[in-house]
Amino acid sequence: MPKHRFRTSEEVSYGAQPSVLRRALIGGVVLAVLVAAAGLVAYLARPHGSAPAKPSPAPASASASAAPASPSPAATSDKAGAVPSPPGTSDPVVFAKAATKVLWSYDTRSSSQAEQLAGLRRWMTGEKKYADWKSVAEQVPGPVLWSRMRDNDQHASAAVGEGHFPQAFKSALAQDPGAITQAYVYAVTVTGKQSLAWKSSGSGAEARSTTLAVQCRPHHDCALSAVLPSVAP
Repeated sequence: MPKHRFRTSEEVSYGAQPSVLRRALIGGVVLAVLVAAAGLVAYLARPHGSAPAKPSPAPASASASAAPASPSPAATSDKAGAVPSPPGTSDPVVFAKAATKVLWSYDTRSSSQAEQLAGLRRWMTGEKKYADWKSVAEQVPGPVLWSRMRDNDQHASAAVGEGHFPQAFKSALAQDPGAITQAYVYAVTVTGKQSLAWKSSGSGAEARSTTLAVQCRPHHDCALSAVLPSVAP
């Protein structure tokens, strides 16, 4: 990869699958139960789970990264850049695939880092108890890296392939079908490809996978709850 693409350690972390070690101890919940129905709810409803938090690293100037889990009137008034509005669907797999495409797409030439975050906030559930904004905000490069990427005209698009409920999640639901009715939060794993481009016709692509927590209450459109710390098969 050309040096001018600025593949710093922070960007490597951003471009790769979420690190198990980086977030395995979140809320004191072990990774093994995150993809189970009861464990997923416990993860999202953990103490202080909805407290404002900043992605790491987060300079004091990056106030957009420290926004509350649910959008406030002030937050929704921020320019959302090129991030589209969430789809009106009650299908968690359809929503997760759309959310994944948004999470893997950006254009530093036309949007600021704060605008990218403002756009993603619109996808979050309004139920603070089941919203982990920090896990979503961490998918966006920090302000300093974003500025360097913008100097290089870096942008990314995503081609989303398959989406499914992880086997552990399906097994947990089969054992206790009523568990989902507390929060109606579903684990969905999505696979696809992210394509990158930058100055001087530079380009690259990589296969990616992610597991999202998606809330789909009956008679309501789905919303994003979290990006889970590890991909669940």
